[in-house]
Amino acid sequence: MLELTGFIAGIFTSISFFPQAIKVIKTHQVSDISLLTYSMFLMGLALWVVYGIFFHSPSIFVCNAISLIPAGIIFGMKAKSIIEKKKAHRLQN
Repeated sequence: MLELTGFIAGIFTSISFFPQAIKVIKTHQVSDISLLTYSMFLMGLALWVVYGIFFHSPSIFVCNAISLIPAGIIFGMKAKSIIEKKKAHRLQN
């Protein structure tokens, strides 16, 4: 029963990032997103995946692995935006 509760909670938290990732993909608007926040969040998710593997907890492993997808997309789009701005700035100077 506890593992089922973990899966249900994990499903809600995992899918909650997909609408934001879809919006970022569509709009390319990432100016208000913190790269540092998403860096730390991705590290936390990765560590939860490792934790889930070591403690044989499918709900922790699967749900955090799924969360890595939209969070990684958002992080990647933000990083790409920063790199493009730096490149454009260098070309102007």
